[in-house]
Amino acid sequence: MPDRVPHVTRFAPSPNGRLHLGHALSAIIAHDLAGESGGRFLLRIEDIDGPRSRPELADEFRRDLEWLGLAWDEVPAQSTRLASYAAAAEALKARGLIYPCTCTRKEIQEAGAMEGSDGLIYTGTCKRQPPDSSCPAAWRLDAAKAMAETGPLTWDDALAGPQVVDFSGLGDVVLVRKDLPASYHLAVTLDDAADGVTLVTRGADLFAASHVHRTLQALLGLPVPRWHHHPLLLGADGEKLAKRRGSPALAERRAAGEDGRMLAEQLRLQHLSLGT
Repeated sequence: MPDRVPHVTRFAPSPNGRLHLGHALSAIIAHDLAGESGGRFLLRIEDIDGPRSRPELADEFRRDLEWLGLAWDEVPAQSTRLASYAAAAEALKARGLIYPCTCTRKEIQEAGAMEGSDGLIYTGTCKRQPPDSSCPAAWRLDAAKAMAETGPLTWDDALAGPQVVDFSGLGDVVLVRKDLPASYHLAVTLDDAADGVTLVTRGADLFAASHVHRTLQALLGLPVPRWHHHPLLLGADGEKLAKRRGSPALAERRAAGEDGRMLAEQLRLQHLSLGT
């Protein structure tokens, strides 16, 4: 039975590689959840990945989605939103909720960092001893200060149910990168709020990120959506599909004359077989 609440969902690819079947499934799920509820499905291009971003891929993405039989409303790309990221970062700095960090990944590993849900759990070197201000720095969320300010927080996933915010497997995540105007965490949280997204649909590999995003929503006074983390498509080797692993591109299948709408139906059936 269709959901009675109109959902605003989004598909937000980065033009640093071509779309594959995993992206197609995410887009289809977001598209269908919006359509079944009488809501809106948005396309947002996340194009702030420095020199890795290739503008021509955004047009390829649009052709891929059209080939799959999807319709969408497009919202401004991330590259048009840099001022909002900077303003949010400055507000968090002024409140002492983020701190500069000059540590490299190698230095973090050598400091005995453990692997967590979002990569290495930062050991807090630069929080204990502020770094040289002349060095390029990332800015990290002080999770302890943030949780002290917000108090206990919860969020809700359509599949996994109610969740309590927990940073134990995350640590002090980066919100502003050394080389980019914002990390994924800060940019996507601000963008979803600006675009009125009410149901955040994405793969289960990003489940842990929602603890960070819910915290940022509380700190920045942003609306709180619901989440829908769907299972991932896996390759023959049992690993998730990924651009960096050379997963077959939708554009290649499209160019070979494959029927995109039929492929979309096959992905829907596969999704249903997972019970989601």
